[in-house]
Amino acid sequence: MSRIRSGGFAKRITMFYFILFLVFVFGAVIGSFLNCLIWRLHKKKTILGRSICLHCRKQIAWYDNIPLLSFIILRGKCRHCAKKISWQYPAVEFVTGVLFVIAFLGNQESGIRNQGLFVFNFSLIPNSLFFIHLIRDWFIVSVMIIIFIYDLRWYLILDIITLPACAVVFIFNLLLGFNWQNLLISGIIGGSFFLLQFAVSRGKWIGGGDIRLGLLMGLALGWPMILTALYIAYISGSVIGIYLLAAKKKQWGGRIPFGVFLTTATVISLFWGDELVSFYWGLFI
Repeated sequence: MSRIRSGGFAKRITMFYFILFLVFVFGAVIGSFLNCLIWRLHKKKTILGRSICLHCRKQIAWYDNIPLLSFIILRGKCRHCAKKISWQYPAVEFVTGVLFVIAFLGNQESGIRNQGLFVFNFSLIPNSLFFIHLIRDWFIVSVMIIIFIYDLRWYLILDIITLPACAVVFIFNLLLGFNWQNLLISGIIGGSFFLLQFAVSRGKWIGGGDIRLGLLMGLALGWPMILTALYIAYISGSVIGIYLLAAKKKQWGGRIPFGVFLTTATVISLFWGDELVSFYWGLFI
């Protein structure tokens, strides 16, 4: 009997890790799409159509466009012109895959507490809230990756990304039972925080895109998690900024893509915000 039970447990473990592998692959595929979307947004091209090499302009065959695997097989070079492929592409694919897995695991942990899904007990069927929560988290991760890369490369946060995302995450959170007043207050706090800085500095400290990103952060995280995200962003931004000044890689008053820190802080708060808040208050109570 014990052997039968151990055999069944081993099968569930194997199935569990196979599911995680599939989630990672799905995330890497989405990451590949995000890379394509980022480039086409920058070039103001349609999302439709085949991918091409940015150097020789040749179309990329499907077998050269497999996330991560094609980059490894081609040794990071175009098959046609042998020019190097940017490390952005495999990096975004890998990070997206990892974050999708983290989101999946986080929702499973929540589901176990609510007896709504399976991990090792496959007799439990995932409920609809699990899927809504998971898709919401995947959506937020994807949007934050787009903003992160675009702001890092071109110092710009696109309204065509942030404004539709505000509407989508607001609807998702309402479906998940969030209080709409909490979300609106959080969104107003996030947006007003940057609006005030924009007004005081007359646009010298931050850009208008940060205001819309602050609104998105508030609608995505709610109160008081928006404060956690802003705190993380400003602490990390200050540390990196001081390092860049000390290393003479940036001049005082030079531009820093603050959206990079805001998006990173949003993802951290999305996954580990509750733990961070509990830890912080534990230092004083």
